[in-house]
Amino acid sequence: MNTRTFGRTGWLVSEIGFGCWGIGGGQWGGADDTESMAALHAALDAGITFFDTADVYGDGRSERLVGRLRRERNDPFVIATKAGRRLSPHAADGYKAANLTGFVDRSLANLGVERIDLLQLHCPPTEVYYRPEVFEALDALVSAGKLAFYGVSVEKVEEALKAIEYPNVQSVQIIFNAFRLRPTELFFEQAVRRRVAVIARVPLASGMLSGRFSADTTFPVDDHRAFNRDGAAFDRGETFSGVDYAAALAAVEQLRPFVPSGVSLAQFALRWILAFEAVTTVIPGGRRASQVIENARAADLPAPSPETMEAVQEVYDSLIRPLVHHRW
Repeated sequence: MNTRTFGRTGWLVSEIGFGCWGIGGGQWGGADDTESMAALHAALDAGITFFDTADVYGDGRSERLVGRLRRERNDPFVIATKAGRRLSPHAADGYKAANLTGFVDRSLANLGVERIDLLQLHCPPTEVYYRPEVFEALDALVSAGKLAFYGVSVEKVEEALKAIEYPNVQSVQIIFNAFRLRPTELFFEQAVRRRVAVIARVPLASGMLSGRFSADTTFPVDDHRAFNRDGAAFDRGETFSGVDYAAALAAVEQLRPFVPSGVSLAQFALRWILAFEAVTTVIPGGRRASQVIENARAADLPAPSPETMEAVQEVYDSLIRPLVHHRW
């Protein structure tokens, strides 16, 4: 597994990470803890050293599983978690020092650690990025020894650009895949210039870029791919990257001819993301060990040719750009 430098932290992390939303069970149609632990162990065995979770994934279930992994294995790895989405209502005024401290204390207990490696604000309202006192509260948590570093998880490029104006923001987690190219236009350049780590989330567009879905595919009623296609529960961009289901299927068919023999579409999609220098790590999910191993092997593939990179851009420009580019 290749590694990349994680911004200004001094960490080296695996190019392929592990997105732990799915193992929490909530909003993905359920999960089995035994199967999830096998997937987490398979990730470490494959050289994955970056695990991204959140306090709301399964109401702490995901954090507890990752904490268990740390207790069961001596391998060094980074745990990134998130805070903020426990607020009800989820409003900018809730991002206060007392609330953030409470969320952090709960995550420390879930993870079974004394200090969180990386805490990320969990897609807060845009207004939060214009409130310096929020980031001062995070600085205080670092000074108190509860956090090693902090960053943000964002919905929009605007939010990412504003966040990295704060000097101690070490990372930005943002949706980036073949269906979401806007970050390449300005944000990536600024992230490299400021030495900010970039975590590419939703890299397979909620599984759409695995190539395994069809017009007849159905999802469990408690799976966000069934109930959030129009943004009924949270930001629409988190489900299939905000792309209409039928349009996404059509775009997938346009991408298939560029996938090398012996390579899955999912591996192709992950390796394509790694072709961008600004990206530090990519965090596909995986609830089975076989999925995790397949994802990890994407890092060993050769870089896509310039012609292939251009072809993916053309598919985006013709089929996807009009649907999402202006929104996020």
